[in-house]
Amino acid sequence: MNVPAARTKKIPIPNIFKDWFLIGMVSCVVLATLFPDIGRSGGTIHAEKLSDLGIALVFFFHGLGISRKNLRDGILSWKIHLCVQVMTFVVFPILAFLFCAVAKPVIHNDLALGFYFLGAIPSTISSSVAMTAVARGNVPAAIFNASLSSILGIFLTPLIVSIFASTGGNALPLGETVTNLFILLFLPFLLGQILNPFFYKIILPYKNHINIFDKIVILMLVFSSFADSVYNGLWTKYGIRLLLETFVGAAILLTVALAGTTFVARLLRFKKTDEITAVFCGSKKTLAGGVPMAKLIFGSSPQIGLIVLPVMFYHQLQLLVCTILANRYAKRKN
Repeated sequence: MNVPAARTKKIPIPNIFKDWFLIGMVSCVVLATLFPDIGRSGGTIHAEKLSDLGIALVFFFHGLGISRKNLRDGILSWKIHLCVQVMTFVVFPILAFLFCAVAKPVIHNDLALGFYFLGAIPSTISSSVAMTAVARGNVPAAIFNASLSSILGIFLTPLIVSIFASTGGNALPLGETVTNLFILLFLPFLLGQILNPFFYKIILPYKNHINIFDKIVILMLVFSSFADSVYNGLWTKYGIRLLLETFVGAAILLTVALAGTTFVARLLRFKKTDEITAVFCGSKKTLAGGVPMAKLIFGSSPQIGLIVLPVMFYHQLQLLVCTILANRYAKRKN
């Protein structure tokens, strides 16, 4: 009699180990801490030159990969668009400013600048649309809003950061900053949109590969940003308390942003599908666009790693919380 071989029970892998991008970000911070001379501006690999090329390619592929049909389908939902863009570029920056004003006795000025910057950056495209789809929301409107937010952010983000930074005594060269963003972000995006009708269907099967490329560029920017800051004493000056302050601040802002967008959407009596779009597009912030913008706006500032830290924490928290929220929306009966 043959005895069947014992089956080996598979041990489920925690989600954190499946997220190579999260592991990559942590690894980049560790490597930058150990080898700051490699990634800092003017260092071994001249990361500042690689960063410019990577940023331009990321936005070129964004322009190439956005479907014009989807944009046309979502353009008529003007109430949602107005709600999302006001939340993104008016309400959220004010919220970040108020948070920093209240927390001023506790958080460092450079970290406060990072929260100002978080408040000013546009919404994210991929996860906003994905979460809206999972939650059975208005997907065409989500695509339009996330795309519009990215374009507006090229011009509005440096302006908003300049306004709020000046209140803390940190003046920014606004004209030079907008010029850099226009050349390295808007022009590649525009070129991608011009070529879109000819290449959109060709690149469609390779969208996952382009997404991986985007993340690799972000990891390179995270590495170079933290290398600059570590080289100038990031961890020796601030320590573990800095991470705790950033986590708490990002969690507070995300909670208020989600509650605020939900309240406004219901106050305006949006349909549930439109409410979902407003919540996910109006509360989320882009890491893919935020880190490149930070590199262009703040250049090789010694505190660039500190400035992008709130964006990194907010990104991970919004993915976790919004995934749970999307699944709850998806279970509704109507």
